[in-house]
Amino acid sequence: MKQFKRGLMLLLVLVFATACAHTDPGGMTSSGLDGIAQSGVLRVGTAANMPPLNMLDKSGVPMGLDVDLAGYMAAAMGVELSLVVKPFSELLPALEAGEVDMVISGMTITPERNMKVAFAGPYHISGKALLTKFKSLVTSEDTSKLNSEAFAYTALESSTSATLVETMMPRARLVTAKDYEAAVDMVLSNKVDALVADYHVCVLSLLKHPDEGLVSLITPFTYEPLGIALPAGNAQMMNWVSNFLNTMRESDELIKLKIKWIEDPSWLSDLN
Repeated sequence: MKQFKRGLMLLLVLVFATACAHTDPGGMTSSGLDGIAQSGVLRVGTAANMPPLNMLDKSGVPMGLDVDLAGYMAAAMGVELSLVVKPFSELLPALEAGEVDMVISGMTITPERNMKVAFAGPYHISGKALLTKFKSLVTSEDTSKLNSEAFAYTALESSTSATLVETMMPRARLVTAKDYEAAVDMVLSNKVDALVADYHVCVLSLLKHPDEGLVSLITPFTYEPLGIALPAGNAQMMNWVSNFLNTMRESDELIKLKIKWIEDPSWLSDLN
């Protein structure tokens, strides 16, 4: 396995050496990649509270699909990986302030975010779903019924899920949560009627709480591409990360990560 990974990293380096050797036609600076190479460290911002994409294990060490993806990227660059854990709402400000080189944290590519930063990807497609104890909420064919003063929903603060509730369900009450653990607890304790979150978050919650009477949508009701946030205006870094993702995708390494973290629940024992 180690020999295979070394071979994969060599392949990535060769691909990138060819793809990134061209002069940037836009005249953009390559200071981002130069800075990473000079420091020998890739700083990746992540919330570490969005399983199975990013979370902390029993020892407080980040793990998940996003973390593995960042690790592959650092190895391809030939540098060390430094994970910078921050609340989700503080990740993009940290990127804009130069505190991190990129953000990999289950972040949906939206026009609003893309006005401030660049995005490479998507590396994963997700969508919104409901997690609830009330089967009627997930079986109704009329989604307009979800927009009622009778319902209270929770969603991660500063997330596209919170925006979805505010725009599609303005009559309902929204209670934001700092992380998914707190949000799921609200559903379990009947403080809210449902959690609005990415589909994989809802599926994970069903696996973690099989005896709590939780139900979710069979398929997501929105389309959300997840991307890697990068500093605005750095064409070479965008080119590098895009080439990296293409290589991971074409070599099937990306799908292997998705199987490991989204379809196989064996890693649940590593959580607190």
